[in-house]
Amino acid sequence: MTARIGAGPLRRLVVLRHAKSAWPEGVADHERPLAPRGQRDAPVAGRMLADADCLPDLALCSTAARARATWELASAEWGTPPPVRHDRRLYGADVPDLLAVVHEVPPEVKTLLLVGHNPGLEDLVLELAGDGLDDTLDEVSTKFPTSAIAVLAWHGAAWRALAPGTALLTDVMVARGRKK
Repeated sequence: MTARIGAGPLRRLVVLRHAKSAWPEGVADHERPLAPRGQRDAPVAGRMLADADCLPDLALCSTAARARATWELASAEWGTPPPVRHDRRLYGADVPDLLAVVHEVPPEVKTLLLVGHNPGLEDLVLELAGDGLDDTLDEVSTKFPTSAIAVLAWHGAAWRALAPGTALLTDVMVARGRKK
């Protein structure tokens, strides 16, 4: 399937999977913190987004501790972080749930960052991407690891128009193990 060129301004959906989390005994899944590797990788993801000129106008972040910590460490790498909305619906969300949240984004937002979890985020990227540059689609379908970033571009007058197959996957980056 090829991404359809729509009418309206260029919009970007930047998808960031939370950084590597720890599995402490007796801690509920929603409250799991970042592992040491995740604490190292999250700021690198923030720097990668800045270097790629993919800073968002708005961030939507899962309420899970590991997603919140990823957001805080990544956004601390930017001069002035954008507003963030923590939304419990992003925790454990599947594609329809994720799209429902994205569809509520105000039209003045041109670049949106979504911080959440797999398998929902990987499925969302693959569902939205009608096409990808180079081997980006293969890269996501093979593995979308912790601290992975996918950038989808599309034209639309409003976020509610974002639908399966309407975006172009322009970039995939993985912060895991990279230095700042």
